[in-house]
Amino acid sequence: MQLTPDFLLIGLISYVVFLFSTTCHEASHSLAAKLGGDLTAFHAGQVSLNPIPHVRREPFGMVVVPLLALFTGGMMIGWASAPYDPAWQQKYPRRAAWMSLAGPAANFTLMLVAALVIRLGLASGGFTPPMRLNSMNLVDGAGFGELAARLVSILFSLNLLLGFFNLLPIPPLDGFTAITLLMPAPVAARWERLGLSIRPYAFLALLVGWQLFEKIYYPVFRFGLGLLYPASMYQ
Repeated sequence: MQLTPDFLLIGLISYVVFLFSTTCHEASHSLAAKLGGDLTAFHAGQVSLNPIPHVRREPFGMVVVPLLALFTGGMMIGWASAPYDPAWQQKYPRRAAWMSLAGPAANFTLMLVAALVIRLGLASGGFTPPMRLNSMNLVDGAGFGELAARLVSILFSLNLLLGFFNLLPIPPLDGFTAITLLMPAPVAARWERLGLSIRPYAFLALLVGWQLFEKIYYPVFRFGLGLLYPASMYQ
């Protein structure tokens, strides 16, 4: 891996998109909890699109790990969290499930906005097609349109990844609690108790989940790209 100007520019764009997308994810959790009656995250200052309270809560997951992943040539990864009251979750399991869904919903909303901007940019001629963009020296030869196209492309792909991965029904991911919306109340209660018993092994569960996710994410990602970009743009 070479620290070229292009690499550093794309890395900076990727990190800014990650920070913004993760902040939106956690702020949505916090707002949904507040609307549902749990003010824990609200009092912690996390019902906010200001990334500082979120970074302050999870500096390792929002700063250290993403930058390490970037400079070791890996995928932009990291994590954040929003505090909540476990007693509130037990008393209002449905509200907690909707709170869990709010984070991925924010990511999918950003993804759809990015998709719309990409389609409009391509239709107007303001965005460079992906194959030309990938071969372009962005630092020396790119204009505003090319840089905007790269930023929006990263916004689309990263939010697809964040939203999709967080819906896996594995603790501590959002999908584990969100899936209880599809269960009768007694089954949902047993499911949550199962989550509490698994939580000490959450890191191992996440590793297994990531291995499974890699097998299903890329076909979904390629399908999404096929909807965004006509096949002729890859020729």
